Amino acid sequence: MTEEKNVKSLEKALDIIEIVSNEQQDASLSEIARQTGLPKSTVHRLIATLTGRGYLEKTETGSYKIGLKLFEAVSCYINNLELQTEARPYIAELTSHLGLTSYLGILDGDEVVYIEKLDAVSSMKMYYQIGSRMHAYCSSLGKCLLANYSKAQLDVILEDCSFIKFTPNTIASREELDAEIAKVRKQGWAMDNEEFEKGHRCIGAPVFDYKGDIIAAVSASGDKRVLTDDRIEEVAEAVMKAASRISHRMGYVE
Repeated sequence: MTEEKNVKSLEKALDIIEIVSNEQQDASLSEIARQTGLPKSTVHRLIATLTGRGYLEKTETGSYKIGLKLFEAVSCYINNLELQTEARPYIAELTSHLGLTSYLGILDGDEVVYIEKLDAVSSMKMYYQIGSRMHAYCSSLGKCLLANYSKAQLDVILEDCSFIKFTPNTIASREELDAEIAKVRKQGWAMDNEEFEKGHRCIGAPVFDYKGDIIAAVSASGDKRVLTDDRIEEVAEAVMKAASRISHRMGYVE
């Protein structure tokens, strides 16, 4: 019964958000109660929760409007959708040109979230991996994304990072990671050299937005027998070129 009540409360809260968003002017508590058919006490309780979370805002007149939190949530989704749309052709070109699997990722805490992938072997998107996560400290994408932050910001982001040793090459400390991040900032690309999986390599480069912030990273990966030592420079240049072209599409001006 409790679960059913929770679902009904959620439906009522969504009804309120939809009513407020559809109003030409800010909606009063009485108007919301009238349209939902709910008692004012119930509406007041739900609105208090929504305003507390920032999804609604109370105006000076005592009515309600959509809050900044909802705009932020929607904007985040739209930005990622735009990023995927703009990046897709360059990721496809990168995969075709190099014969390697290409990724697009963003940072969430101390993890990378894959939001796009194109597989070189099947030439099909591997959707089951989109949305999956990876430790940032031992991935090329992660190193690029972490390069956006100051030491103080990284202290917060990496506060709970355990630096698990997956292979003998895995970064084992914050000091090692700081050195890698410094290298990324200097050369413009990062490498996962068998740090998460033995025999596997990945080279990534950062994607910038119009403000010059790193908002994503692109990478190309493959077996060490395919991504050989003599291909590292070639792959790094190709990945940086793809990242640069995506950055320009996102408004970045060098």
